[in-house]
Order: sequence, then C-alpha cells, then structure tokens
Amino acid sequence: MNEQKSILKAYESAKLNQLKVALATVVQVDGSAYRRPGARMLITETGELTGAISGGCLEGDALRKAQTVIFQQESMLVTYDTTDEDDQKFGIGLGCNGIIHVLIEPIDFQDELNPIALLEQAVSDRELGILATVFSVKNARSAQIGTRFLKKNSISKKKITGIESPLLEQIETELASSSSIKNQILTLDESHSIFIEVIHPPIQLLLFGAGNDTIPVTKMANLLGIEVILVDGRANQATKSRFPTVSKIKVSPAETALEGIEVDVRTVALLMTHNFEYEAIVLETLLSKNLSYLGILGPKKKSQKLHERLTSKGLQFDWSNVYSPIGLDLGAENSEEIALSALSEIKAVLAGKMGTFLRDKQGPIH
Repeated sequence: MNEQKSILKAYESAKLNQLKVALATVVQVDGSAYRRPGARMLITETGELTGAISGGCLEGDALRKAQTVIFQQESMLVTYDTTDEDDQKFGIGLGCNGIIHVLIEPIDFQDELNPIALLEQAVSDRELGILATVFSVKNARSAQIGTRFLKKNSISKKKITGIESPLLEQIETELASSSSIKNQILTLDESHSIFIEVIHPPIQLLLFGAGNDTIPVTKMANLLGIEVILVDGRANQATKSRFPTVSKIKVSPAETALEGIEVDVRTVALLMTHNFEYEAIVLETLLSKNLSYLGILGPKKKSQKLHERLTSKGLQFDWSNVYSPIGLDLGAENSEEIALSALSEIKAVLAGKMGTFLRDKQGPIH
C-alpha cells in the first residue's frame, strides 16, 4: 500500500511539473520472480523511478523502454525470460527462473480514466476495488489495450475506446462472472489475457496505548502502509509529537474509546495500555466487532483474567481471533522486537499463513 501511495504522490508531482510519465506494471509471472503481478513502477521522462517491478534487476531496462513508450505515446508489453540459463544476454542477470511480463503504458494527464487515475480511485476509500488490465503476449509487439476497467461499490468505470465489441463483451462477462475475489489472470481469446487485480484497503490498526513501547509499532506500521488509530486516556502521552506517523489520535476514557471509529474487515486491534481495567472495558466492545485479529500484550494469565471478567458478567464471545501473548515466536525481548513480532503476526493472520520458515515450505512460496 505504501508503494501505491508513493506512486500516486510522484504522479501528482509530475503532473504539477508537466513531466511526461509512463507506468510499468507486472501483469503476469510464470515461475519464480521477485515481484508478483500488480507490482508497479512510475517512470518520468527525466528518468526518475518510483516503485519497483523487481529486486532492482529489471528497472534499468524498463526505464529505457518506458522512455520509448513516453516518446511514442504507445503502450508496450515487455517479456523477461529468466528461465534461460544464459539470462546474462539481457544484461540483467536475474537468476529468478521465471518469465515476467511487464506492461508499460504512457499516461495522459488529461484522461480521467488513465491507469493511474483508476488506481487512485481504487484506493480512495476503505472499499475494495477491482482493476482489470488487458494485454496480449501473442501480439506483444503491438500496442496493448492496457488498464481500462475499475469495479467498486457495484459501480463500474471503463474506457472502451479501441476495444472491438466481441472482446469488450467477453471482458465484461468475465468481470461480472468472477465470483472469487482474488488476483488472477484469465484467458479471453487466442490473443488476449486479462489481469484482474483486487485492491484491498490498507490494514487499519486500532492501537490502544500511548506508552513508549507503542512508538516502534507506529513507526513500523507506517513503513508497511498500515493506518494507525491511536487511542489512550492520557492526553500528555497520546500526542502528535510522540506519534507523528499515526492517522488519528483519540484521547478518551475506555467507555467511549471506540465511539466514532468505523470498523471493517481490514481492521485489527492491539491492546498495549498496561492498564487492566481500561483494557477490560475496551475488550468487551472490541469482541462484539468480530475483528480478524485482536492482540493483547502480556502473559496468558492476563488474558485469562480478562476472559474471566467478561464471562462473570454473563457475556459470551468468540475468542478464536484473540491472540495473547501477541506476536510470532521470534525470541523478541525489547519493544522494537515485540513490535516486529506483533506486526508479523497480524500480517500472517490476515494472509491466512502460519508464519513458518519459507525454506520448509513445499512447492512455490506464492
């Protein structure tokens, strides 16, 4: 999510300074590659790069091709085949053992439906968006249709110029019948494929506690593009000077801590106040929200006491998404390591992963 924000910021800067730009997007990967479909990089006519489409191996070659795209104002599909043992012939030495298809599109600032404008609309709020990009590996040397479709809130936005009617009908049928919400590449006809990309809103972290140990959590969350709402009852602790990267600070007693805060499927929470009574009150409200992840700092005995407190009131909640002690078992000791452990656990839970060693995984890692 941070990468998307950086690209949008660079786009607005280029627009303001009247610099021509192109957008490079990984649309298909066969085999192993450093980045997956949906990875993007913005290139200006002066050679400035924002984002990445590889680990640094493809960027130089993509820059040169993007400048051609900017000059000719015509999209291009570039294929990097790293399955060839002699991949040094590309001058990039990838060694990833995969085939990477990168679509490079010129950006027209005047077009309200250009690829970056559609991306901007896709991430404009906390609603899920679906982008669709049409490309042709078979006709890679020809101009590509590119990123043309956005579905959001049951509303579709599309740019249909230059698409023949039979192909357009097939694209719209695929988008309408796509029941599984996931990134996927579908075959349209013998020449065209469509990359359907799901744009999730960023993770929203409700962080309860403004002590020194939550400062590393907010800093790391910012690097990951996680939006943090900080809640604490102490006005002298919960300040913008102490937490400059958080989206919102709310100073509130426990009873009203969640008032005015919208919770959705991408909302998680961490209780790190070191105040048992405060957390007991907040926890009762949080458990009613059915969050995907709810972490409680402290030993298991603490969470057991919290559970006993609520059940003694006759309250019955599903505790399956409560994680206490918080974090993956990384051997964390200090506050920075605990922050890393907790945020890693949140990422693993939302991704449906166990947080194990990749070297022990059978088959491809993606």
